[in-house]
Amino acid sequence: MKCKVSHQCGSCQYIDIDYQKQLQKKYDYYQKLYKDFHVQVHSINGMQNPYAYRNKVIVAFNQKYEYGLYEEESHKIVPIKTCLLHDEETHHVLDQLQYLFRKYRISIYDNKKRKGFLRHVLIRRAIQTNQTLVVLVVNDSLFKGSKHFCQELIKACPSVKSIVLNINKRQTSIVLSQQEKVLYGKGFIVDELCGLTFKISAQSFYQINHQQCTKLYQKVIQLLDAKENDIVLDTYCGIGTIGMILASYVKSVVGVELNSQAYKDAINNAKMNHIQNIRFYNQDATEFMKKQASLDMKYDCVIMDPPRAGSTQEFIQAIRILNPKHVVYVSCDPHTQVRDLKEFRKIGYSFKEVYLYDMFPHTQHVETVVLLTKVQK
Repeated sequence: MKCKVSHQCGSCQYIDIDYQKQLQKKYDYYQKLYKDFHVQVHSINGMQNPYAYRNKVIVAFNQKYEYGLYEEESHKIVPIKTCLLHDEETHHVLDQLQYLFRKYRISIYDNKKRKGFLRHVLIRRAIQTNQTLVVLVVNDSLFKGSKHFCQELIKACPSVKSIVLNINKRQTSIVLSQQEKVLYGKGFIVDELCGLTFKISAQSFYQINHQQCTKLYQKVIQLLDAKENDIVLDTYCGIGTIGMILASYVKSVVGVELNSQAYKDAINNAKMNHIQNIRFYNQDATEFMKKQASLDMKYDCVIMDPPRAGSTQEFIQAIRILNPKHVVYVSCDPHTQVRDLKEFRKIGYSFKEVYLYDMFPHTQHVETVVLLTKVQK
């Protein structure tokens, strides 16, 4: 397949390269990245059909009501009609939004003048259940005609189960603010993953590639080989996916998440799935770890899936005190993972293998999983 805007958009660095060659290119690069550890780097777990995989899309509109992605390192919008990474339903919803914005004469936000109503549109898709969440990121809480607007959208796009207004008046590159108003539905959609159901709201962390995420989480469960009496700590837990999937294998799970909306979603997800041996804390992972270490708490396993910036020195030192048998480190940025793994080695943890998952086909990125084991002296 050919992308018509690949040289303007810049989001998919490898889109013009044969997929198998992409995988080899990534494998060669990451094999070199981990070479100082002298461990086995497994071949990349790729996709049979590496297209239309994104379940989260953020677009902007220009003054002509064309939607698209930003040109690399600029605020210039590259108009698109289709993107090879978005599914058909996403584009169906976007096309209908485009029509309605014109019809209702929605003013488009101008970054230079700092005027206008609509700033961005966020689409979230629950692939297994075919549910869509539409988030309109706007510059004002007053949306005239919103009731009729929503009625027209859901009539044209039955998959849309909720429409949310996110009010962001700040001069920032951060898309979403904390201020939201639900225009239609419950403010979230529900998806199925690894046999469980999860509520996904506008700000929830949820892996963008459902198919690869399933493989990744299955590997996490396999590597941990948890025992029924184990107590597991799931840090940077998001809406609680990994911890809840693991809960049926162990005695109990503790999840930690800083984002308040994701934390609330995690609690609701546990209730929805009738999981009683998991509890969540709305705290920074590092601060929580430091507190647990000071209380001399005991955990058999720790799962960590930090943001691209990786973990912190304080977090790793808290691991040293807590002294779990295993740590599973899931990373969306292997460079910061390598940095952190060097620190883990200093506190007595080793690993033998690195598993690579092509969570983001046609880009430079991969997701990695490493099992760290406490070295017995």
